[in-house]
Amino acid sequence: MKMSDVIADMILDMFDDSTSSVTIQRNDLANRIGCVPSQINYVITSRFTPEAGYRIESRRGGGGYILITRAESKDSVLLALINSIGNSIDERTARAHIYNLSYQNIIDKKTAKVMESVIREVNFSGLEKEAADVIRARQLKQMLIAYIN
Repeated sequence: MKMSDVIADMILDMFDDSTSSVTIQRNDLANRIGCVPSQINYVITSRFTPEAGYRIESRRGGGGYILITRAESKDSVLLALINSIGNSIDERTARAHIYNLSYQNIIDKKTAKVMESVIREVNFSGLEKEAADVIRARQLKQMLIAYIN
């Protein structure tokens, strides 16, 4: 298992059904896991994003902390992602969003596979990249809206 997966799993385990936020001290968590603090930063900035339904607050200094708050409902996470996509999206970014939604159990694995098959570059062969990215964004948004409904 990759170190980033270990860190993400440990942070996710801090959440429970009654807790919508956790406070961590980066250095303490790094010492417990056996990694450098920058790896904690990487996981937090890449996996606990607004698009994945999280809000991050941090305070620097000796008593500093990182507060991670998750959205209350899956629908609000999906709506936040829909609003963040914009007018175009490349395949790599779309796949990352789908992976994060699946990893956070916001969408099931079967749905993630269907979404990934729709946004693949091979589906847009013959189109200019810019046009493909616009269509991909529209399709991804529509799939997410359909999932909410």
